[in-house]
Amino acid sequence: MLTFEAISLDALDALDGERLDALPFGVVGLSSEGVVEIYNATEAQLAGLPRDSVLGTHYFSATAQCMNNFMVAQRFEDEAEIDAIIDYVLTLRMRPTPVRLRLLKAPQAYHRFILIQR
Repeated sequence: MLTFEAISLDALDALDGERLDALPFGVVGLSSEGVVEIYNATEAQLAGLPRDSVLGTHYFSATAQCMNNFMVAQRFEDEAEIDAIIDYVLTLRMRPTPVRLRLLKAPQAYHRFILIQR
């Protein structure tokens, strides 16, 4: 299943750009250093940030500073494995926007993912 709740980290890593862009929720794929390597069209449109301006940036310090805290960014540092859904409020560059975030990380996976459901 490719739903927000059910998609696996392995499935995300296996999708090509076209299939990632077709997902109805935002997908941000990060390197282990927190650099954005995947940024789907849904997230670019909903966040109002062109893909070219986000790819290659450090997500938590340059793009999504409102997630640079213990609830999101620190979990990627502290936890070896994550598959968690949290209610969150985005505040950067917009009025407060309630969302659900899904944080995905596994030791064997190259990318860490943040899925954003608005």
